[in-house]
Amino acid sequence: MSEQATGKDVKPERDPVTGLLKGQDGRGRCWWHGGLEDYQRYHDTEWGWPVDDDRRLFEKVCLEGFQSGLSWLTILRKREGFRAAFANFEFERVAKFNDGDVARCLEDSGIVRHRKKIESTINNANRALELQTEFGSLAAYFWSFEPKPEDRPARIDFETARTLGKTAESTALSKDLKKRGWSFVGPTTVYAFMQSMGMVNDHLEGCCCRDQVEKAREAFVRPTRK
Repeated sequence: MSEQATGKDVKPERDPVTGLLKGQDGRGRCWWHGGLEDYQRYHDTEWGWPVDDDRRLFEKVCLEGFQSGLSWLTILRKREGFRAAFANFEFERVAKFNDGDVARCLEDSGIVRHRKKIESTINNANRALELQTEFGSLAAYFWSFEPKPEDRPARIDFETARTLGKTAESTALSKDLKKRGWSFVGPTTVYAFMQSMGMVNDHLEGCCCRDQVEKAREAFVRPTRK
């Protein structure tokens, strides 16, 4: 993985202690974007920022399911294709998909053509409608699983971050979703969803985005059941 600098390809170096990569702007960031422009933009503008929009929440939980066995970068670079294939993840529309839509998606090179994951997205759209009816919004449901501050690591350093594959909260959310009929929502998949949607702030200490995200989380009004 490389980034452009003075017309030449250079490999960004991760600090072995902090886990931070220094960008062309001189600012340190979490290592996992690898200096790739689109991945760094996702890191800076989306990952960890709190979200309460039902469409975006549904999109992300579905895309995390598609990511299973793949890299998030693969999914990110196909995201517009997924949006086109799945009616912009408006779950009211996706819930009406039929066998013809499944066949269409299986022929679509713009997405990951995995039958079970495609069928899972349609199933989950119907389950999302049920959640929306019960809780008033998907946001109210998902955010009810936000970890309490005292249950979070005291410090998100490089060593800690590499151990965060699943938590008690993501396991509980996964179990409840499965009980409600959702699929492709294992605890590791769900924790990645929680990280990206801002239910936790897993930007590393020293990352240029960490304090900004934390301030956004402090100002964020948690959705509640209606």
